[in-house]
Amino acid sequence: MAAMFTCCLGCCGDGGSGHIPLKEMPTVQLDTHHMGTDVVIVKSGRRICGTGGCLANAPLHQNKSYFEFKIQSTGVWGVGVATQKVNLNQVPMGRDTNSLVLRHDGSVYHNNEEKSRLPANSLPQEGDIVGITYDHVELNLYLNGKNMHCPASGIRGTVYPVVYVDDSAILDCQFSDFYHTPPQGFEKILFEQQIF
Repeated sequence: MAAMFTCCLGCCGDGGSGHIPLKEMPTVQLDTHHMGTDVVIVKSGRRICGTGGCLANAPLHQNKSYFEFKIQSTGVWGVGVATQKVNLNQVPMGRDTNSLVLRHDGSVYHNNEEKSRLPANSLPQEGDIVGITYDHVELNLYLNGKNMHCPASGIRGTVYPVVYVDDSAILDCQFSDFYHTPPQGFEKILFEQQIF
């Protein structure tokens, strides 16, 4: 019996203090394993430039997600949600069933159909913050913290935040530490382990 007790204490590795190191949760960022061939990701997975698209490294599992994009340099760009089947080399996105995106011209596209449009006087400019809420049914857009009241829906399956750039556009992604307070009930993207 004493030998078993000694073995049990010895197996703890830290002399039996009972402390178990916690595994640090991964950071939500742009996923360099799911990006177009001509995309460049910098700033610790937060900035995209080049040509093509990139998914975030965390799917939207929770009921109400919020994330933001800051337009650092204008050009051709789009932000929204997409499945892992999306073609990350195709610009603009929104041409098929695998992406639902706001394009730089203010249109929101899914399956090659315009689903919604920003008000004419509300096109995002350099320095603006585009916020996105998604509740597994509807995507809503915010410009510098203001609700644009142009919901869009139609995408099905497991989706990820997506961003694409072309023609010298540069966008920064904010998956936490937001510029604007998320709308009531919405929060930063949680990894699946954090939900349960």
